This record gives sequence, structure tokens and C-alpha cells, in this order.
Amino acid sequence: MAEVNVEKLAGDIGTTVDKLLQQFDQAGIAKKAGDNVTEAEKAKLLDHLSKSHGGTGSDGPARMTLQRKSKSTLSVTGSTGKAKAVQVEVRKTRTYVKKSAIEQEQEQQRLAAEEAARVAEQEKAAQEAAELKAKQDAERKAKEDADRKAKEEAKRKADAERKAKQQQMTPEQSAKSEKDRIEAERLQKEAEEAALKKAEEEAKRQAEEARKLAEENSARWKKEEEERKKREETADHHLTTSTYAREAEDVADARDEQGTRRAKKKKKAPAKDKFAAGKGRNKGKLKAPTSLQHGFQKPTADVKNEVRISETITVAELASRMAVKGAEVVKTMMKMGDMVTINQVIDQETAQLVAEEMGHKVIIVKENELEQTVLNDRHEDGKSEPRAPVVTVMGHVDHGKTSTLDYIRSAKVASGEAGGITQHIGAYHVETNGNMITFLDTPGHAAFTSMRARGAKATDIVILVVAADDGVMPQTKEAVQHARAAGVPLIIAVNKMDKEGADPDRVKNELAQLDVIPEDWGGDTQYVHISAKTGLGIDDLLEAVLMQSELLELTAPSEGMAAGVVIESRLDKGRGPVASVLVQSGTLNQGDIVLCGLEYGRVRAMKDENGKDIKSAGPSIPVEILGLSGIPAAGDEATVVKDERKAREVALYRQGKFRDVKLARQQKAKLENMFTNMAEGDVSEVNVVLKADVQGSIEAISDSLTKLSTDEVKVKIVGSGVGGITETDATLAAASNAIVVGFNVRADASARKVIDTENLDLRYYSVIYSLIEEVKQAMSGMLAPEFKQEIIGLAEVRDVFKSPKIGAIAGCMVTEGIVKRSAPIRVLRENVVIYEGELESLRRFKDDVQEVRNGMECGIGVKNYNDVKVGDQIEVFETVEVQRSL
Repeated sequence: MAEVNVEKLAGDIGTTVDKLLQQFDQAGIAKKAGDNVTEAEKAKLLDHLSKSHGGTGSDGPARMTLQRKSKSTLSVTGSTGKAKAVQVEVRKTRTYVKKSAIEQEQEQQRLAAEEAARVAEQEKAAQEAAELKAKQDAERKAKEDADRKAKEEAKRKADAERKAKQQQMTPEQSAKSEKDRIEAERLQKEAEEAALKKAEEEAKRQAEEARKLAEENSARWKKEEEERKKREETADHHLTTSTYAREAEDVADARDEQGTRRAKKKKKAPAKDKFAAGKGRNKGKLKAPTSLQHGFQKPTADVKNEVRISETITVAELASRMAVKGAEVVKTMMKMGDMVTINQVIDQETAQLVAEEMGHKVIIVKENELEQTVLNDRHEDGKSEPRAPVVTVMGHVDHGKTSTLDYIRSAKVASGEAGGITQHIGAYHVETNGNMITFLDTPGHAAFTSMRARGAKATDIVILVVAADDGVMPQTKEAVQHARAAGVPLIIAVNKMDKEGADPDRVKNELAQLDVIPEDWGGDTQYVHISAKTGLGIDDLLEAVLMQSELLELTAPSEGMAAGVVIESRLDKGRGPVASVLVQSGTLNQGDIVLCGLEYGRVRAMKDENGKDIKSAGPSIPVEILGLSGIPAAGDEATVVKDERKAREVALYRQGKFRDVKLARQQKAKLENMFTNMAEGDVSEVNVVLKADVQGSIEAISDSLTKLSTDEVKVKIVGSGVGGITETDATLAAASNAIVVGFNVRADASARKVIDTENLDLRYYSVIYSLIEEVKQAMSGMLAPEFKQEIIGLAEVRDVFKSPKIGAIAGCMVTEGIVKRSAPIRVLRENVVIYEGELESLRRFKDDVQEVRNGMECGIGVKNYNDVKVGDQIEVFETVEVQRSL
């Protein structure tokens, strides 16, 4: 975290710099005004202040008590034979005692003593083993010396006797005697070898016994070490004996209530006796339940789960997956500005924001495993190869879009259309200099924007046709806005250069005001001068397209199962549903099974843009396909799958989910909850589509709205123009998640239809100040709120009473304001805060009350705090939200 200086810290905590420096000095930290303060120094100062005010500092509470109550109703048969309802309340209390510093020091000394004893025992065992080995070696050496001396003495005597006998023997007897002597030496040698072998076996046996003894000692030491660690772990959280006894009494009382009165009298033994009896005989007596055998350990941190979120999910299901209460999720969404109920369906994006806000990790999943399986069955053979660019031709009405394509394809397309205006989408591919280019001729920008709104990336390059004699017109500006919003590079074709009034420099100047800077002016946009009538510059235009496509490095696999996007679709009277599909990867063949949005079917026939039947189409080739079950929407993905039955199931599932997704996405671009449009970091962004009656109003409103932007909230004008709100404006607002603002203009019927369908926010204004004020109020609502504490009451402790149930009860006089039962409190002693918490009880005479006003007496019980003394002050405060404004 970032460091702050002393002045900033003093201002944040509401104290003077001198006082803060004095507190730093008392905490042992040398600081001067202007020095930076680290997080560690803040923690050290806070710990010092807490201990100086009677707190425990960072050590935490030394004692913690958890209480739990459970109530139940039992039906008991009385002496009259009638059933009677008896209320049973079971109270359980568990107390955790934290070891003091002395106890911890004693525990450390005890552990050190155990460690020293263990080391001494190891050294003693090693010394004993060494002494035993030395003794055995000495005995073995003495025995060997004695045996050797005895053998030498026996040999010497035998030699003397043999010599004496030889002197008295004949030669024959001498030879026999020599033979007997050799045989005796051989037998003696064999006996010595046998004895040596036996000694070696004995040494091996002793070494094996010593090794086993060492292993047993090691295992025993390891076991003792584990037991010691286990004692250390369990010693930190131990339950007192009184808690066990109290819980045993509660359990015994609950069981007694379930029996008859006669059984009650028999079982009226004290809880301790029951425990003792149960331990002694282990028969027929009450035992401690298994729930009491292990102490409850309070979680030290929130449990963070991995939350799997599908396309739609209810608030209750989201709460269940996060393992929290539904009310917590509703509360979080209300803080974020969404007013929802627990059974309301929310979309995937909103659910992801809520789960991440509550600190959980989100995993986006698709519930339909069959759909995933079908799409995973697809395989693409071969590596990616360069593909033809897909070019969309856009521009103002009658500026020569179709005429330019007409010359490129050398076919009279414009002459066959009503009034020379394009009535439907045309998709064509042409070859030039051995390279292929695919062109999309669109009516206005509706299909271009609707595809982008559905997430389909169909276009690589946009050719913007501008007439050299007309210059930049309203639809030209809209085309620039749409191309920029989609992130697609522009190539400007300045048409009608053959006319006398042609002024290409005027076109450059007007487009430069829209930030479309030519290359010769230092920009990155190519300008090509053409004439669709004479063919001037058409080759240069195609060359510019190919150059731009090389920069984009467009590639796609040409082999394998095809995937593409629907450009347009219609219902033909004789042929049924007809869809124009632009293949983006793989090869589409006649007879393939196609899954297309909510529809599916087998390709019965394929035609190119000239109406000729074809059998297959590769990447960047537009085709018309027949055989679908219905009319898909423009922008839907078309995917080839293997199994027609599975494709039907996936399409039916998508149709069922479509309605849920549409309902869940209706919280889209309301002015009141624009916070959903988050930019990078913590900056919120307000997207606006602005239409006005005159150009001057647009400039004034745009400047005023842009100046409202701050570091936290930004206003972005994604589209603007003069004239009524058209269908194009509404579609752009839907794709950009923007609000539509009309100043002295109205929306036409087609635009209202799109606004109703997409549930957009449309606002009309006739006064510029009303427009700016409402946007300013909405942006103020997107600012993060500030909170401050207000003291609402002060009570002085006049006397202290002891209660066996609650503890210390403070008899108080309210000296200022009002004391509320539900508000948090602080206990002050000599104007120093010594405790902060909440009230256990608030009474006036014998009645529980919710509040006590100034000048009245009352009894106050402070929750989990019994050290209240006469003269203390109890301060009651509230945390209020301060609305921020721009």
C-alpha cells in the first residue's frame, strides 16, 4: 500500500500534527512533520494506543465466549391423560481461554526441558552402546590371547614328547608318528576355522541387535515428538471443565423433559455424578454426546469458494453456491444499485460482478454439456493458411457504394434495385492480381452493428465511400463511429472524382475533424481517389485493401469442419428458410449438418452470389444455404457438427434458454444504474448517443457533458448527429451499452421498436440545463459514498449493580441527546475510549425500552464487558452516509 505523510494521516484521523507527533514519540517512533508513515509504523502506533487505553493491542482478546440457544416444544402426557405442550430451551456456552504470557513462557520452558531430556537420553543410549561394544571387544581379545597361549603351550609339550618318542622309535614307527602328527594338525586347523566362523556369526548377530535397538529408539523418539506437537496444537484452544459440566447439564435437562415425570425424578442426579458414573461403569448412565468431544474452532477468515456461473442464475442459487445467505446477496446487489428479489433471474455478467464483489473466484460455465460435447467434436485439420480479407463498404446514401462494387465485379447490380438503393445485404467475392477479396454491401449500418452487438467479428476492413462533391454527410459520420467502435481499420474511397465540383481536399479536412487523419498528413488512414463511373483509381483501391490485409496477417484453416457467421436470412416462398453465411474457417460442403444459433439443419443446396450451385466453400467465401429448420438471426454463429440428433437437442435447448437470457439482460443501460459500465480500474464510464436539432446544440451539449468527467466517472459520447433518432442510433446504443439522449428531436417508429426490444434508456430534453443536471445527478450516484460517525447521545454512569445473568449493570443518567438500544456505543473513562461495542440491554425501571431521552435515568448492560465503573461515560453514535456530488 502507498505511504502517507504525517500531515495527511493527521487530517484523515481528525487530530493535530503536534499531537500525532507526540503519540509517535510515545510509541518509540521518531517522526517529524512532512515525514512519510509506513503501514508497519501505523500498526505499531495503533497497538501502542490500544494498550495505553486499556486494550489488548494486536494480541487480541484473552477470553472468548460463544453462546447458542435452541428452543423446542415437547408434548408431555400429564396425570389426567391429556397432552400438554412444554417449552424446552437448551443453552450451550463455550469459552476459549488464551494463554497469558507467563503461561506461554512456562510452556516454552517445559518444552525446552523435554527437548533437553530427549537429547540427554539419546546421548546416554549412545554412550551405553559404545561401552557395551568396548567391553565385548576386550573380552573377545582376552579370550583369543588365552586360547593362543594355551595352543602354543600344548604345541610345545607335544613337540617335546614327540622328539623324545622319536629317539626311542624305529624308522617305521617314526614315519607313522609323523603321519599322525600331520593328521592332528589338519584336524586342529579345521577346528580353528570353525571357531573363527562361529565368532564372525556371533558378531553379525550382535550388530543386528544393535541396529534394531537404534531403530526402536528412533521410532519412540519420533512418536514422542509428534505427541508433543499435538499437545502444543490442542493447548491453544482448550475448553474449561465448567463448560463441559454446563453443557452436560443442558443435555441432561433436555432429555429429562422428553421423558415422563417419574423418569425425571429418577434422573435428577448432578451432571458431574453422571459423568463420573458413566466413566466408571460405562453402562446405563448418561455419556457426553459426540458433539462435546471436540471443541468448536472459530473460523479465522471468510471461506472463499469457486463459484460456477451459467448464462442465467437465480439470486437464491447464486447464494447457495457461494455458501452465504440469500439476504447477503440481495444486500450486496442493493449496494451496487440493483433492486432484486431472491427468486429473480440475473444474467451471467451481473452474477460474476456480485460474486467477485463478495470475494469469490468465478468460473464461467455452460450448463448444456451436450452443446459443449457437440462443439468439441469438431476438429480442424491442417495448419492455418492466409485467407482473403472481408471488406464492408459503407457510406452516405447515393455516394456510390454499390456503383463501386458494380465496377469491381463488372456486373450491373445497382440498376436492378428499386430506386438504385440497396434493399438487402449483398456478399460478393472477386479476384484481382491472383488475390481474392470478399465484399459486403450493407444497407446503411444496421447489419454491421447488429452483428457486432451479437459479438460476431465478420468484417476485417471498412471502405468508407465519400462523394468528392458532397463531402462528409451525417451517415458518413455514423460510419466512422461504427468502424471505430468495432476497432476495424478504415480505407477512405473519395468517389466521383470525374465530376467538375470534385474537391478531395475538402473531404480530407472534414474527415480530419473526425480524427480520420490521412497518411500524407502523418496519420494512419489510406485515402484513394476513385471514380465508380470511369474506373479511375479502382486498382489502387484494391491494392490498398490487399496492403491492409497483409498488415493484419489474416489466416484461417482451410481444411476440416466449417464455422462461419450469418450475414442475412430470409424466408423464400418456394425454397423455405434461406441464410447467407460467410465461411470463416474450414470448408462447408453440401450435405453437412449445420447448427446455426437457434436453428439447425442439413445443407440441401448451396449457391454463390450469382445464384450458381456450388458443392463446397472455403474461408472468406459467402454462400446461400438451404435446409435450415428456421430463420436464424444476423450475426449468429454457423457451425458444422457431426450428429443431426444432437444438433436438434442443442437447438431446442438454446431456444429454451433464449427467453431467460433476454429477461436477465434487461438491466442494461438505465440512467439510474450506469455503474455496470465499468472501465479499467475504479473508473465508471457513461456512454451517450446524442442527437439534436442543430449542430450548435450538439457541440454545446457534448462540451458540457465531457467537462463533467472526473477521475472516478467519465462521460463518453459514442455517437452524435443532427436530426431525429434513427434505427441506426438505437442499434449503436444497444451495441455500446449507451443511453439515448434527444434534444428537441424524437425517435422514429423503427428506432422506438429497437429501443423497446433492447430495453434501452431514451430521454427527451428541450432545455440544455435540465439535460446536464440529470446526467450530473446520475454521475453523482456513481461516486463511491463517504461515511462519518455522529454522536447522538451521552450517558453518565452513576452506580453499578451486579446481575447473575447479565453481569455488571450500569445505572446511568442520560446527559445529552438520546440513547438507542440498537446503536453502537463506546465506553469512556476520563475522556479516553476504553471499549467499543454494543448494548446488551437497555431498561427503564423494569421495562425493556428501545431508547431513553435526555434527562432520564436508565439501566444499561454493555455486551461482553463487565468492567464498567462509576464516573464512566457511555457514548452512543451512528454511522451515516454522506452523499457526494460533483
